[in-house]
Amino acid sequence: MSDSGSPASSTPAYDVAIVGYGPVGATAANLLGRQGLKVVVIERDPDIYSRARAISTDEEVMRVWQSVGLADRLQHDMLPDRPVAFVDAAGAPFYETTITGHGYGHPPQQFIYQPAVDQVLREGVARFGNVELLLEHECLRVVNKGDHVELMLADLRSDLFKRIRASYVIAADGGSSPTRGQLGVGYSGKTYTERWVVIDTKVVKEWDAHDRLRFHCNPARPTVDCPTPLGHHRWEYPARPGDTDEYLVSDEAVWKVLNEQGITDEHVKVLRAVIYRHHVRTADRWRVGRVFLAGDAAHAMPPWIGQGMAAGVRDVANLCWKMAAVLRGKAPEALLDSYETERKPHVIEVTRRAVLMGRVITEHNEVLAAVRNHVLRVITKVPAITRQGQKLYWVPDAYYPDGFFAATGHKAEGRQIIQPRVSDETGTKVRLDDVLQGRWTLLHLGALPAGAQAWTARGVTVLPVRDATLTAWLTKHKATAVIIRPDGFIYAAADSAATLPPPPLGLDCAAPAAITNAVPA
Repeated sequence: MSDSGSPASSTPAYDVAIVGYGPVGATAANLLGRQGLKVVVIERDPDIYSRARAISTDEEVMRVWQSVGLADRLQHDMLPDRPVAFVDAAGAPFYETTITGHGYGHPPQQFIYQPAVDQVLREGVARFGNVELLLEHECLRVVNKGDHVELMLADLRSDLFKRIRASYVIAADGGSSPTRGQLGVGYSGKTYTERWVVIDTKVVKEWDAHDRLRFHCNPARPTVDCPTPLGHHRWEYPARPGDTDEYLVSDEAVWKVLNEQGITDEHVKVLRAVIYRHHVRTADRWRVGRVFLAGDAAHAMPPWIGQGMAAGVRDVANLCWKMAAVLRGKAPEALLDSYETERKPHVIEVTRRAVLMGRVITEHNEVLAAVRNHVLRVITKVPAITRQGQKLYWVPDAYYPDGFFAATGHKAEGRQIIQPRVSDETGTKVRLDDVLQGRWTLLHLGALPAGAQAWTARGVTVLPVRDATLTAWLTKHKATAVIIRPDGFIYAAADSAATLPPPPLGLDCAAPAAITNAVPA
């Protein structure tokens, strides 16, 4: 390769460079592109990765995609609110449920076909002329240089080196993240030795229960049987000792397992079979200077509650508004330190729940499995127990106990506001976030609270609450006024007898110029 590098004065400069163009990187590109920042995306591959890795998402992630005008388009290609069944070795269910939502305005759990999601996210990025794509480019080096980051890239098409610079870098380059390695950041945790086989198929003929998620809790061979949209279906199961990798992905082995499930070539066409191992890992640091790790580059978790991709989308939703505020001079640079403070504990808790679910599903001891089946079959007949159980093993509430908040101890602080449908200025019912529009907002019941003037002087948008659902939620959390951050989390709250905490030093709440979300065709 030859070096096309140039003096610093002519080196291309960007506000943010994103390394990696999977769903996390593409979400970040949409979020930052919508903010009007100058962004470059660096991706080694020439096109969308064809294998469906992530297979589910949730209401929080859809809310993020709503903020960039893509949720409704993405929803067309998803399977929402599918039943979940835990079945015994004979195929009889001992626990059946449907995931209950937190009120965030979208289906609480739904299945996706990742290549289709990637396509829509990339079409979304194409709306923004301020986002440049460098496909078939590899990031060879990232170096913090005081007030910017220097990146050395290899153009894999022309065998040339390129040098660019950016104020900040988001490394969303996967679990094996070369960027994390270059920064010398550890990836603590473990990789399970047990191999798992994933079979992706195209549905030819539907069968009973083809449209529901089933955890086959068979001690001899635990299996995940999962619908995915656009006529696809997936099975996942552990390899048995002694089976070679070559045998496990062979037609003979694949069809043996599918036939055991009652599936024949009349039902599906096998697209691919691959082998992988589960990981439970977290990067030791998520920030090094002006470089931030996100998604699998920052953490990896087993797939049992479908939160790997979702956690990465939450990462960039948390980080990108903060970057935009700092780059515009509307917040101090120290705001960016709250990214890891807020996100890392939540990721660790989600990972803990995923591991717990995996242990329940994959119990190999037949006696313990029989006890599990009997106990769950009995206690889950009580609806209240089923609802409470989801709070223990499924995705936790969107809540950050520490971070960029007023820290007064009010129970609403650090929580994401719910998203009912409310009336806009024309009287049309719309989702709450479509009214908030990513602005710092003061929502209040009744008269403006004491302390509001300090916020209005900083440019906060003021909106009275008239919606019954939102009123009930605020009342439940003992708040008559809340300050909402651009990501929908509550910075500060007060009841009718209290004064709103003042805004932090250096924060400018004035909304940037309005940006229209053009929806890809």
